[in-house]
Amino acid sequence: METSLKKYDPYLPQTPPMAGDDPVVQWLLQGDPAIRWQVLHDLLDAPQDEVEVERARVAHEGWGAGLLALRAPDGHWAGGACFPNTAAFAESTARALAAGGPPPPFPTPDAEPTETPGEPPGEEPEQPWIATYPVLLDLCHLGVPPGSAVMRETAQLVAHNCRWEYEGLPFFAGEVDCCINAGTILIGTYLGIDVDPVVQRIVADQLPDGGWNCWAEARSAAGSFASTLDVVDALLRWERHTGGSDEVRRARHEGEEYLLRRSLFRSLRTGELVNPRWLQFSYPPRWHYDLLKATSYFALRGGPADPRLVEAIEQVRAKRQPNGCWLLEGTHPGAVHFRFEGPDGTSSRWNTLRALRVLRWYDAASPSNEACVTP
Repeated sequence: METSLKKYDPYLPQTPPMAGDDPVVQWLLQGDPAIRWQVLHDLLDAPQDEVEVERARVAHEGWGAGLLALRAPDGHWAGGACFPNTAAFAESTARALAAGGPPPPFPTPDAEPTETPGEPPGEEPEQPWIATYPVLLDLCHLGVPPGSAVMRETAQLVAHNCRWEYEGLPFFAGEVDCCINAGTILIGTYLGIDVDPVVQRIVADQLPDGGWNCWAEARSAAGSFASTLDVVDALLRWERHTGGSDEVRRARHEGEEYLLRRSLFRSLRTGELVNPRWLQFSYPPRWHYDLLKATSYFALRGGPADPRLVEAIEQVRAKRQPNGCWLLEGTHPGAVHFRFEGPDGTSSRWNTLRALRVLRWYDAASPSNEACVTP
């Protein structure tokens, strides 16, 4: 996801582009426009005008158009910010707190009729992914052009009408959860909305170990891999859009160090793998953590590859199948409007694109491969 093709150049340095007649590339190009424009831009180095023509289709065809068609006239999806059917509650909360009264009780969630793919039997379902916040994140990652009429209209409607369930705060003001605030920064940056106050809050929320943790508001907590990755990713995108600040760069670098000291997946205390699920690559990863999501961040950051990435990169490389693709794994449960692909265990265009993008950067950027760097 990027706000403009020429705003900055991520994923550099890179090995030479892949061949257009490569079977994997041809298979990727048979996918949704959201896949195709990123393949053209990130794997084939296609001319900018060709990429932009393909990218423009995301708003009118396939997954992007499907999600945009579900937007309500007031800018909401599923009637809420983070959770469905909470818009009236958020408005009532804002009015009650402004008047000095207590907020109303949180509404009892309705049964979700939409599918919850990959949910193990007997487990509680996760939060649904059908409200405004998760859908906007999806649209950003699909790459719907932020300057398109539909996205400009969406930004205005969300800013005017959408409030968080927490204290009824306006959407682009963020709330207290650092993971939600990271997503708010990402969405606001993508849409050209001023989210500087949210950035300042998230920097202030950094923990002494250099990480972030969405539970830190409620209890004493050390940094978490998932929260820290979401925050540094959001801060990087904000820096590149705005020019950043020394304070934010320092915070982001310390967050990167939190991950790198742990080789992206190992306990700092024991050196053991923290969570076996991190070796399964899902799409969309949502707020969850895995090694493809983590290495994708460092590829997006670009520049020389830190030696501490070696083991994580080799985990990504080892997941490549004999047909040259990567599988979809560990789909996170929760109601969705529709699946982007699946089922688990089948070849994934998203994971294949993301992994090839990571390896194209790493194989040029690692110290042992300096000869591969393109100018």
